[in-house]
Amino acid sequence: MSSLLLFSFVFIYFLLLLAVAWYTGKNSNNDSFFIGNRKSHWMLVAFGMLGTSLSGVTFVSVPGAVAKESFAYFQLTIGYLIGYVVIAYVLLPLYYKLNLTSIYNYLITRLGFASYKTGASFFILSRVLGATSRLYLVVKILQDAILENLHIPFWATALIILLMILLYTYEGGVKTIVWTDTLQTSFMLLGLIICSIYILNSLHLSVVDSISAMAEKKYATIFFTNPNSKLFFVKQILAGAFICITMTGMDQEMMQKNISVKTLKDSQKNVITMGLILTVVILIFLFLGGLLYLYANQQNIVQTGDKLFPEIALHHMPSFVSVIFIIALISALFPSADGAITALTSTFCIDILGMQRNIHWNDDKKKKIRQNVHLGFAILFLFFVMVYKWIDSQSMIGIILKVASYTYGPLLGLFTFGIITNRKVKDQIVPIICVASPIICYLIDTFQNKLFGSFEIGLELLIINGLITFAGLWIFSLPAKAKS
Repeated sequence: MSSLLLFSFVFIYFLLLLAVAWYTGKNSNNDSFFIGNRKSHWMLVAFGMLGTSLSGVTFVSVPGAVAKESFAYFQLTIGYLIGYVVIAYVLLPLYYKLNLTSIYNYLITRLGFASYKTGASFFILSRVLGATSRLYLVVKILQDAILENLHIPFWATALIILLMILLYTYEGGVKTIVWTDTLQTSFMLLGLIICSIYILNSLHLSVVDSISAMAEKKYATIFFTNPNSKLFFVKQILAGAFICITMTGMDQEMMQKNISVKTLKDSQKNVITMGLILTVVILIFLFLGGLLYLYANQQNIVQTGDKLFPEIALHHMPSFVSVIFIIALISALFPSADGAITALTSTFCIDILGMQRNIHWNDDKKKKIRQNVHLGFAILFLFFVMVYKWIDSQSMIGIILKVASYTYGPLLGLFTFGIITNRKVKDQIVPIICVASPIICYLIDTFQNKLFGSFEIGLELLIINGLITFAGLWIFSLPAKAKS
């Protein structure tokens, strides 16, 4: 299929998103942008958040990693389920009780102003780095598959994608995203299922036979039992639980959608439902990864990692499957990018600029500032996408989880300290503690061979980061009734 025809399908899909955005964004205000007026339906939020949780990286990197790590990613997913239970029954009741628009307002009520600013700043850093890495991967695939042949440079491709996202999130924010994410998640799952069915038919295998073939190639191993390995199931499940708690429960982008639901009970149903569906979907992604490598072996395809799925979908499948792949890929991209820009705008306006606390700004001025901040983050996204192009890693899922280990650790420490202790922290020291903790973790990670020998530290570095932050907060704090 020609690049121009593929681009035409992308353009039609974007027009559909714009139509949904126009309809849902009518009569929107700042409250609509930030939390959807707290009128979002929990089922829509649950389904739409599935797309945000997965992203284009999951769509490409998780299947691509099967040859190297087999089904080990499912160990993380088991941990995710534990994390979703903690979010539903520990964090959400707290957020609803305080009637929060930004979840980082909890930190100012419990720990202090400097802690509050530190938490919001780490979220901004975390989400910018994570969202732009996801965005880069999909832009690169679109560039290689379509726009390179149309002689459009990479930077222009990234700019076009970001302009598309700006157009349909500029007014409606969360109110619009709840609906567009639902639409995009549907297309993404449709693409996943169709591609899996096509490859099964091409290989003339049943589901059971394909799993047996994967097992022979050692693609289907789920649980790894070597305690020294970074893939050891205990490490992975623990890491998965804490990744979920931090990257969902302590993340404004994900919680912004949850607290847009009217009641706590419905929001809890949303989180648990999403966790159960996500478990099944991740298993299908891993199954697809095994199928892709079986197909690649049969067809003598040499690409691996992030390049494997695009190569097979665009060059070894019928045209209609190529179209479905591109639409599904974009559908995986947009929920992670649109929600990130919207959440970053919310956090910067509310937590950094203090929009809700400023009584001198009228609604029109707040809206103008919010729109300028929204535009500013889009420009920042473009810059970091170009940085990732310069880095050009083989597997973005590894980079994203590694970055999360460093940037979400302080958030884990801050929220945990606030929730499980009643001690009064020395607030002015908190930023220093939260910056020092990732630096210490970087040194541990860099010299772990000398420190621990054959024992490998993997994603549990996030837990270590949180513990170091927690320990620092404990050291520089006093019992609640003591006078500082």
